[in-house]
Amino acid sequence: MTVLHLDTNDRRELLARFLRYVQIDTQSDEASTASPSSEKQKDLGRVLAEELVALGCADARMDEWGYVWAWVPGNLPADHPASGKVPAIGLIAHVDTYHATPGGGVKPQVIEAYQGGDIELPGDARQVIRVQDNPNLPQCINHTLVTSDGTTLLGADDKAGIAEIMTVVAWLQKHPEFVHGPVRVAFTTDEEVGRGTEHFDVAAFGARYAYTLDGSDLGEIEDATFCADTAIVTLAGYDVHPGYAKGKMINAVRCAAAIVERLPGGFLPETTEAMEPYLHPFDIKGEVSKATLRLLVRAFSETELVAREDSLRAVVAEVEALFPGLRATVEIRESYRNMALKIAEEPQVLEVALEAVRRLGVEPLRKAIRGGTDGARLSFMGLLTPNIWAGGQAFHSVQEWVSLEWMARASECCLHILDLWVERSAK
Repeated sequence: MTVLHLDTNDRRELLARFLRYVQIDTQSDEASTASPSSEKQKDLGRVLAEELVALGCADARMDEWGYVWAWVPGNLPADHPASGKVPAIGLIAHVDTYHATPGGGVKPQVIEAYQGGDIELPGDARQVIRVQDNPNLPQCINHTLVTSDGTTLLGADDKAGIAEIMTVVAWLQKHPEFVHGPVRVAFTTDEEVGRGTEHFDVAAFGARYAYTLDGSDLGEIEDATFCADTAIVTLAGYDVHPGYAKGKMINAVRCAAAIVERLPGGFLPETTEAMEPYLHPFDIKGEVSKATLRLLVRAFSETELVAREDSLRAVVAEVEALFPGLRATVEIRESYRNMALKIAEEPQVLEVALEAVRRLGVEPLRKAIRGGTDGARLSFMGLLTPNIWAGGQAFHSVQEWVSLEWMARASECCLHILDLWVERSAK
């Protein structure tokens, strides 16, 4: 029986891949309507497609949208009890990094055999990864840690996931004695701007189930996300010369500020946690005659989601009454829904992931994501896709860091998943 473990060379290759990938700038662009939203995402896509071909995936390619696709055929002997029965399993990660923190020119810092304590970042003396703010640091004593230099994000979200999947493909090539079913690999663009599955062809991908690698802590398996909408409040005011504005001007900028001020304090992301829903005003644009306010609406159930949207409408109506003549509209755009609703229909996709973690000797941490992943949309597109940890911590910040050991365990978890699908199919 093959031991499903990354050896020293495997881990060295995993680290080298990760360091190579994070130095390629792939920030997505929230303001762009192109697809991908930034052409530079394709710079990494081309590298990945070439590396996949070198790893034996002859048909690996990057498409016009910047998605990278690859197929690893199953290798079960014809007389194997599971031959012809093992479903194709997908492994997915995203190439883009967060758009609101500097992401170009990443200078990774490798700390071997971390011995504890705060970590100073060499590019900015003000940036220190403090133990008090990072409770997982004490769990990573003697690990190899990677950080940025403190002037940019690191990009472990989600280049850690990419490096882990590439390491799985490389491991399979080196271990032909390990029998497995068909494996499908996809690297998507624009996940960070909510468009990661915009051009994802589920039927062409050909997987029955999939797993994203895009989480944080060792052993985390996430099978639930927020239900998510975006609320767009449009405010039409009335502009006149400010010297003669008394009794005439309706200042749309002030109206937008009044709405934000009246949002209940307990409804905000900075005052909520765990399973609590929120309203998050994240963008105001405009002038006296017209202003637009955008808010994220998040909840784990559609009932709570609608309740938060109704509370926003009530605030908008209150402000309309305060500013006679103001014309306000509220538009709700659906983003994604809680993937738990779909995964519950075929729970085996989750059960396999949880058992794979146990086979690592780790107690699985089943969690709900206070956010979304490509897997949320894919699950509603017919491809059930829970999320596996990738190891990154403090993501979206210049203090982002990752443990190489936790990354290696994520790759090993994927191998156990492939093994378990063969076991189940043989019964």
